[in-house]
Amino acid sequence: MKKSHIIAIVIIAVAIAAILSTVADSSTYASFSIAADHPNKTYHVVGKLAKEKPQEYNPQANADLFTFFLVDNDGQERKVILHKARPQDFDKSEQIVVIGKMNGDEFAASDVLMKCPSKYNNGSPEMKGAQTDGV
Repeated sequence: MKKSHIIAIVIIAVAIAAILSTVADSSTYASFSIAADHPNKTYHVVGKLAKEKPQEYNPQANADLFTFFLVDNDGQERKVILHKARPQDFDKSEQIVVIGKMNGDEFAASDVLMKCPSKYNNGSPEMKGAQTDGV
């Protein structure tokens, strides 16, 4: 067998291994109920902060523990436990994506993604229905 054939086979094997590991590690978007049905699988759960519920963060006691309540897009509310610091401007977020697994009735998040209005409109209010001068 030629060296070029061996190199080609090795490259193909590495590519297949990379694709399979990406597919195996990828998580999908779901609700809390779907995540509860599959507690060993990682999910992205999209929702909104339950602002009337308490948030717990005490950086003096444990800077890597933040808990809050999230209401998913199906209306289910769950306590989320994040083992990271409380994100900056967390209360201002319009939408939150938690990444992790269900642990009983609580969601153990490994990461949090936030959609904040200031990131998309430079902190200015939306211009819905605004009149122009006709310039």
